[in-house]
Amino acid sequence: MRFEGTLKSWTDDRGFGFIESDQGGAEVFVHIKSIVNFQGRPQPGQRFSFEVELGPQGKKRAAKVLPLRQQRPIATRRNSATQWGTATLFAIPAFLLLHVAIAAIWRPPAAIALYYVVVSLVTFAVYAMDKAAAARRDQRTPEKNLHLLSLVGGWPGALLAQQYLRHKSAKLEFRATFWLTVVLNVAVFVVVCSPMARAYWPQM
Repeated sequence: MRFEGTLKSWTDDRGFGFIESDQGGAEVFVHIKSIVNFQGRPQPGQRFSFEVELGPQGKKRAAKVLPLRQQRPIATRRNSATQWGTATLFAIPAFLLLHVAIAAIWRPPAAIALYYVVVSLVTFAVYAMDKAAAARRDQRTPEKNLHLLSLVGGWPGALLAQQYLRHKSAKLEFRATFWLTVVLNVAVFVVVCSPMARAYWPQM
């Protein structure tokens, strides 16, 4: 017997969530490997049809999960996220201008610029591997690791990956934490390049 329901929650980095059946009752566990004929990543609010089976521990879980036809507002929201992502790319040239200004005033070590380039390339590669793992329904890179890479200076690469790979660009909670790491990193960058930092570390 098949049921229809709405995805109420989804843990993207672990690949599972819970569906609320239209018939009511307790929410049903669903794993990403049980969803067939579906492109992209599941999002709360999406509709699915499914069967119910018992898992290894005797608990109910969804099986043979099929996506129902998507409603237009979901697509519209996704397009809005893409347009917003394009606008956020201006953060990179803005940071470059800030770097040029600081370089002209305080003359920080050139190695700092090289550091940002290397860490951004590494971060872009990690995003690409995570997207490939998602397509294979394989083990994912934890979101906290992606945020850590952004925090230590890889956020330009992360921003490019979000836009051009269309990965991690629609999840609002992830994007909010991501921009927090950007603000914190830029603040640390300014402090490290300032004369105040050189007073503590003269070798800089």
